Amino acid sequence: MSSTFPTAPPCPLWRRLTALVYDLLIVLAIMMVANMLGLLVTGGRLLDEQQHLRAWWFPLFEAACVGGYFVASWRRGGQTIGMRPWRIRLTTAAGDTPSWPQSLIRLGVAAAPWFLLGLTHWVGLRLALWAVLVAWVVWYIPALIDPRRRAVHDIVAGTEIRSPP
Repeated sequence: MSSTFPTAPPCPLWRRLTALVYDLLIVLAIMMVANMLGLLVTGGRLLDEQQHLRAWWFPLFEAACVGGYFVASWRRGGQTIGMRPWRIRLTTAAGDTPSWPQSLIRLGVAAAPWFLLGLTHWVGLRLALWAVLVAWVVWYIPALIDPRRRAVHDIVAGTEIRSPP
């Protein structure tokens, strides 16, 4: 790890959210490849005639691909592709690369709002998507008041995002 990160100040929220936008582009690419693989494995029959998913395993496979990108990036130097141009890095409080358990906990807590999509059957897709968005806003509110600018997933996992001056 670069010697500037252990003593680097906490990253401003706007920088980490901008890096997240960059990472969303990477996530889209990962999902496209996962979809291609899913179509190859199922012979082009991921969906039935009513557009329902045939392959029960596919959402788990897609989540593992996307989650693997984040965990592998955090474990290998603390930076995703989106974090690199903004010179920010995920670290522990001591400035070290997060451990496997920390990375997995951070991923799980950060991804938890996706489970609100399970409400779609009762409230409709639009309202369920709004619930996910509101949950993520709530997840980041602590970063506005915490002196180390940690979001909920950072607090739970014992991590923080730092940026050199």
